[in-house]
Amino acid sequence: MDIKIVISDPKTGKSVQRELKDDSVNPVMGLKIGDALKGDSVGLEGFEFKITGGSDNAGFPMRKDVPGTGRKKILGIKGIGVNNKMKYRGKDMKGLRTMNGMRTRKTVAANIIYAGTAQINLMITKSGKENIFPEKPKEAKEGEAPAEKKAE
Repeated sequence: MDIKIVISDPKTGKSVQRELKDDSVNPVMGLKIGDALKGDSVGLEGFEFKITGGSDNAGFPMRKDVPGTGRKKILGIKGIGVNNKMKYRGKDMKGLRTMNGMRTRKTVAANIIYAGTAQINLMITKSGKENIFPEKPKEAKEGEAPAEKKAE
């Protein structure tokens, strides 16, 4: 079982995606949204993370306020997984409006990481020494010739 982790840095706004293979998945099993996670358990020494969300293998988003594991059907007013907007119709009516008092039955994933979880979103709370964000190649300025690629 593989789980994708998306690591985001709130200071820079960048994010990077990694993949956890079979053996390295065990330390994150059973953790909830909002729990702290040591970077050593996901192969990044010196880092500390906070679990901010995720989704299961069918794409249903995890919600912090839904306890347990697996999928649940909730009667939601707003928040993750619930879109309480109704589009205006007609040319002169533009935009979206909220439908007051509207509740929607939605399927969401619960807040505990289990075998059916496909993706976990992590936020960096303490940085380590390693740079986990790949550097972009420098672009050529105006008037300069682009760097030639070597043919092998």
